[in-house]
Amino acid sequence: MTSSPRIVALSLNAAIDQTITVPGFAAGAVNRVAASQADAGGKGVNVACFLAHVGHPVALAGLLGRDNVALFARHFAAMGVTDITVHVHGATRTNLKIVDPDGGIITDLNFPGPGVSGGDFDAVLRALERAASDGLDWLVLSGSLPAGLPSTTYAELITWGQRRGARVVLDTSGAPLAEAISARPDIVKPNRTELETLVGDPVPDRAAIVGAAGRLVAGGIGLVVVSLGAEGAVLRDRDGAWLAVPPDHIPVASTVGAGDAMVAGLIHAAIRGLPLAAAAKLATGFSLGALGEIGPRLPDPGRIETLAGRVTVMPLDAA
Repeated sequence: MTSSPRIVALSLNAAIDQTITVPGFAAGAVNRVAASQADAGGKGVNVACFLAHVGHPVALAGLLGRDNVALFARHFAAMGVTDITVHVHGATRTNLKIVDPDGGIITDLNFPGPGVSGGDFDAVLRALERAASDGLDWLVLSGSLPAGLPSTTYAELITWGQRRGARVVLDTSGAPLAEAISARPDIVKPNRTELETLVGDPVPDRAAIVGAAGRLVAGGIGLVVVSLGAEGAVLRDRDGAWLAVPPDHIPVASTVGAGDAMVAGLIHAAIRGLPLAAAAKLATGFSLGALGEIGPRLPDPGRIETLAGRVTVMPLDAA
């Protein structure tokens, strides 16, 4: 019997996701809120909780503000996530998501997080060292960096994780993503715009996306997953490329956590030893599951498998 994989997800700029349902929302007008829901969130938090949801022991490292840490503590306890976060002065930021069910429109207002110091990050590194003392199989680096940390932070953490034998998954954007690519993470999940920035060229069609992803793979990335929203995702590794297309008419309750669910699904599929085509179906099923929930949540695993079964996966020319 094999032991459970040792997984640590990192959230350096967590958030409380406040989802507000406003039928007929209109900017510049008085709007009435029909429902409101606050969830502990942030990309790393979501990935950790989604992995725990499907039965993986996982620890969550990173930074949380002391002023509103109770919401996170309750959430981690309910999900079964091991909390090894460092608490810093101030409050964790709140991100607002305004959902208009009448128009099918979702508006995001993302706040900056509290500034942190090098000393705060050193405390995170010590927590990571303790967590990795008995071995580390997966290190998940997700989300933006807070003010006060250099854009090279993820690049340094990729090297740290791989030296300890971990497979490292990266899901970020901007300068931290550009800096981290040279450290060769095992899995990276850019969207189309982020991929264009990384390779310095437009990717107007699938062939261009596959080619650009292939250049990253040739540079040492194990798997590149390019998320394309409603069009699905392109997955490219050294052996080939696949397109995962979601079914039509999937109801969208909220987009919160959909990308994080795909990251969790990729890790879950890799732990199960699935080939890339099957991993593409399962990871997309995770993402579709998140779309059907209000806030960063997943449905039961059976529903995820059902959704994955409705995903169409086709090979793409990886020449």
